[in-house]
Amino acid sequence: MYLTLSDLISDIVQNSIEANSSKITLEVEENQTGVKVLIQDNGNGMSKETLEKAQNSFFTDGTKHPKRNFGLGLPLLIQTVKQTEGEYQITSELGKGTSVYAFFNLANKNTPPLGEVANLFRQVLSFTGNFDMTIIRKKNTESEQLNYQLKKSEIVNVLGCLENAKNLELLGHFLTSQEKESSIQ
Repeated sequence: MYLTLSDLISDIVQNSIEANSSKITLEVEENQTGVKVLIQDNGNGMSKETLEKAQNSFFTDGTKHPKRNFGLGLPLLIQTVKQTEGEYQITSELGKGTSVYAFFNLANKNTPPLGEVANLFRQVLSFTGNFDMTIIRKKNTESEQLNYQLKKSEIVNVLGCLENAKNLELLGHFLTSQEKESSIQ
């Protein structure tokens, strides 16, 4: 199992990039009962047969990692969801893209912590590839209310690029401020 849900989310986003997606949406929503995650892309997609096989950790299509004969992203997502009494839905259409939805039950003692959301967002925004990403963040708990949206293309327009340490540091500060800006103290 992953150390945090953010680690798991990052891995699934990486799958979207490796599937030649030009547009990816990542939505992370927290409330009193759980964490909802939705990752949608317009990448290569999978046939029904491939999607079924991809949910098995001993399957790989052999193209992303030619010397590896297993894939862990989706199987670990499914395992984590089941261990936390959550739910998931994965849909995909060949040539059109994939949608991965997961709900992690915070009341379950096996649910890993979400992790640092600002760091997650900085990491996935800085992944290399020719894609735009929309991030939607919502949080509705007794102590915090958050609701913001970011686009990678807009951030790149402001910073110039996401490949150098200074810009990544600025991005990190910005994302951290977004996580604190709407909090109710």
